[in-house]
Formats: sequence, C-alpha cells, structure tokens
Amino acid sequence: NKEEVFSVAEEAGKGETYFVLNDIANSINCNIVYGYPELDGNNLFNSCMLIMPDGRFYNYRKTHLFNREKLFFSPGDTGFQVFTILNGVKIGMMICFDWQFPEAARTLALLGAQIICHPANLVLPWCQQAMKTRCLENRVFAVTANRIGTEINAGEIFNFTGQSQILNTRGEVLSSLSVSEEGTITVEINPEEANDKTVTERNDAFKDRRPEFYKL
Repeated sequence: NKEEVFSVAEEAGKGETYFVLNDIANSINCNIVYGYPELDGNNLFNSCMLIMPDGRFYNYRKTHLFNREKLFFSPGDTGFQVFTILNGVKIGMMICFDWQFPEAARTLALLGAQIICHPANLVLPWCQQAMKTRCLENRVFAVTANRIGTEINAGEIFNFTGQSQILNTRGEVLSSLSVSEEGTITVEINPEEANDKTVTERNDAFKDRRPEFYKL
C-alpha cells in the first residue's frame, strides 16, 4: 500500500541508501546506478539514481508506470537524459517497464547514450528478449539488473523473472544470470563501439532515419 512505500521512500541525494552507496562509489572510484522509491514533498516517484565517485548524482523518475504502481507513484517528470561519466562515457537510464516503449531507448540513443542502465523488478516474461532488439536497433550497450524470487503482498503473488544481463550493441548477451540466480557479473567493453551506427556499407541506423514520416 501507499503507506508502505512512504515508510521506505527517500529524498533524492539525502536518504540512507544514497549515503551508503555514495561512500562505496567514492571509496572504489566507480559509478553506481540504483533504483529506489523517491519522496518529493507529498509525491512518490519510482526513481533511479546515478552516483559518481566525485559526489555528483543524477536522478531519473520512471516515465511508464506498471500496473499497481499507478496507485502509489506519480508519473515521472524528468524525461530521458544522458549523463557523462569518467572518460567521457555517456550513460542513460530507464526503469523496468520503460522497456515496453521503444521510444525510451531510442530517445536515449539519439541523445548520445552509449550504455543504457536498466534497474528492474520484472514480472512479465518478455523484457530480456526485447532489450536485445533495443540494443540492436539503437546500437547501444544495455545493462538490465533484475530482481529474483517471489513476493506475496496485498494478496497478490509476484514472481520475478531474474535473468539480469549485459548486452552489446548487436543485441548479443555478453554475460547473464539465471532466473533464480543472485550475483554480480562483470564485463569489459569499449563504449565507443556504440558511436558506430553502421548497418551495412550503405546504411546507418540513425542517418537513414526518416523522422518526417514517423509523426502521428
């Protein structure tokens, strides 16, 4: 229920979760993306945050709310943004059900994202496959970090689909976990590969777009 969400929600850049992860990012010189329930006044948002080792942080509020989330959360109002981290790498964020909408990943890619970070609590069975298409059509890397296990709450049963994965710009799985596996996976990539949108010697995934015909 909404009261339960309020009890664990945190203000952006002020909660206990933020301070713990900020210390980790600083101590091991890494960037961290994590999801959390955000409190802003009397409003709740399903949010995720990018923390940089120098203390900077950027917040994204989920654009497309899923099912019962509409009972608790306000629709995100940040829009899709891209942030530059260490060595000029460009990061975009989307959350869980955002995968259903091709416009989410496409917007991030058009803004220059090389890696899409995608924290999730997925219960539908299609996302892991769909994200392969998102990477292929946009020529970006994607990291989906998904929950595992089963939760019973308010009389409803939620079976999470696991299968966290890292995908390359061709939609290929570089590393993944199983449906029930909790763990950490590490992959070395060259983010600049995402700058190459070549499909064939005569085709470019972005230059060949005809946006004048996409309007509704």
